[in-house]
Amino acid sequence: MRKPKANRYSRNDELADILFLIRRAFAYMDGRIDPPSSMHRLTVEDIARQCKTGEVWALGNPPEACIFLTPKSDCLYLGKMSVVEEARGRGLGRGLITLATERARAMGFPCLELQTRIELVDNHRIFEAMGFEKCGETAHPGYDHITSITMRKRID
Repeated sequence: MRKPKANRYSRNDELADILFLIRRAFAYMDGRIDPPSSMHRLTVEDIARQCKTGEVWALGNPPEACIFLTPKSDCLYLGKMSVVEEARGRGLGRGLITLATERARAMGFPCLELQTRIELVDNHRIFEAMGFEKCGETAHPGYDHITSITMRKRID
């Protein structure tokens, strides 16, 4: 099967498609994670801001998978990584990680970083299989227990 071409998004008229994709892809988390996903507060304006401070990439037309890339001081941060349910199992997630790796190398970063909710153990296993290792734990404001784990993957 041919992999879809990666497209970098920046035009506001396209960003509604990205928001729709994220909402569809993250819907399964409702009722599974606490606190609820920040995607419920995400707007087209937020995505437009991400396009200016980082990058927004998607696979497929219409988009079936997307990722936000944000440069940090020592790594490239991966956010809002999403694959719609009907496209899962086709390698799109791996394609997004490959794209992120290429972008990190182009920017001179030695590693990728992401956060995943503590309840989403299947995601932990998927990221571990792609070379990510747990490197931290965090709690959302107002919580006295771990709600997310941080994972990193060295690429140098």
